[in-house]
Amino acid sequence: MKLLVIDDDVSLLKLIKNALQEQYIVTTCSQVKQLDSQQFSQFDLIILDVMMPELTGFDFLKQYRQVIDCPILLLTAKDFEMDKVTGFALGADDYITKPFSISELRARVAAHLRREKRQKHRRLIDLPITCDLIEQALYCRGELIPLTASEYKICELLLQRRGQVFEKEAIYTAIYGYEALGDAQTSITERVKHIRQKCFPFGINPIYTVWGVGYKWQIEKV
Repeated sequence: MKLLVIDDDVSLLKLIKNALQEQYIVTTCSQVKQLDSQQFSQFDLIILDVMMPELTGFDFLKQYRQVIDCPILLLTAKDFEMDKVTGFALGADDYITKPFSISELRARVAAHLRREKRQKHRRLIDLPITCDLIEQALYCRGELIPLTASEYKICELLLQRRGQVFEKEAIYTAIYGYEALGDAQTSITERVKHIRQKCFPFGINPIYTVWGVGYKWQIEKV
């Protein structure tokens, strides 16, 4: 089992790692903004400090909870009811109030891992967009974008190779195969148009036109 512990207090990170590393693979992070959201899927549980200068635990939950499939335990120095209400509303699974005992920490972690039943997803992430490779669905801030099968495949192709420019013919072949009959220029242009129209209500345009060449994945606000 793999755990991620996020806290700006380096001494506390060492304490938690020493307490848990005999049973689990423990990764620690003292600078939350250095985390790559693509990493979250590899962890089975996250321990998160509420009060951090770069990004509070609550802000972290607002930004990333939709792409995390594991339990999140919040560390808080205050046992205020409002903190609990806010944390649970944002998707926290439990609270550990500092100072805490090592035995309590181990028990809480073990209990959540034991009863965790959430289905793991494989995702491509470029917030606010998440692409669920198992469901073959695209989401913006957790809300489904109603794409057709071919529109989804275009988005997955471009997102998987984010930053790479694709000619329309290359996109057409990747989606429909080499034996497909049709006008690649018109077909891909129309589908990209439809993708943009379905993304506009979310305030974004995820596909950038490279004039005279083709398209690439690049999220822009609209």
